[in-house]
Amino acid sequence: MPDDSKGLGAGLIAGAIGGLVASWVMNTFMEGAGPKIQQVAQKLEGSGHPEQRSSSQSSSDEPKVDATMKAADAIASTVTGGRHLSMEGRQKGGPIVHYAFGALMGALYGAGAEYSSLVRAGFGTAFASALFAGADLWAVPTLGLSGSSDASVSSLATPYSAHVVYGVATEGVRRLVRAVI
Repeated sequence: MPDDSKGLGAGLIAGAIGGLVASWVMNTFMEGAGPKIQQVAQKLEGSGHPEQRSSSQSSSDEPKVDATMKAADAIASTVTGGRHLSMEGRQKGGPIVHYAFGALMGALYGAGAEYSSLVRAGFGTAFASALFAGADLWAVPTLGLSGSSDASVSSLATPYSAHVVYGVATEGVRRLVRAVI
């Protein structure tokens, strides 16, 4: 009888490594290409008017608190019995949540990829689309971690593109690691 757990374990490890690397690639993509994608999406949507852009830029004096920072604060508050993180703590905790979540999702992807070609569809892009829908469109708003309820095409273009990049990077790294283990 073949040891099916070896494939599962290797898939979990390869996927976790892929998800961790892909989380970094995703961040790099968001920093570099994100603003350009946002501008193109706004122009296509017809919302790239200067008066609209200036109102969103006026709040840039305050530090931005994203969903991962809110999640880090919620985790800390739960673990410590109600004590919240300072802004500095949130800024440190946000990336930890992002990379941990990326590695966890990668591990789940890697495990599924061991048993189903459907999971690997589109070189990880189908998984990335499902992850975007489940995390960004459903879980983040449901858990109260989003800053606004803006669901315009221009506001979703960059995060969706970043998730596609995450999915492709996860699959690429998973394949490389899986070939070794």
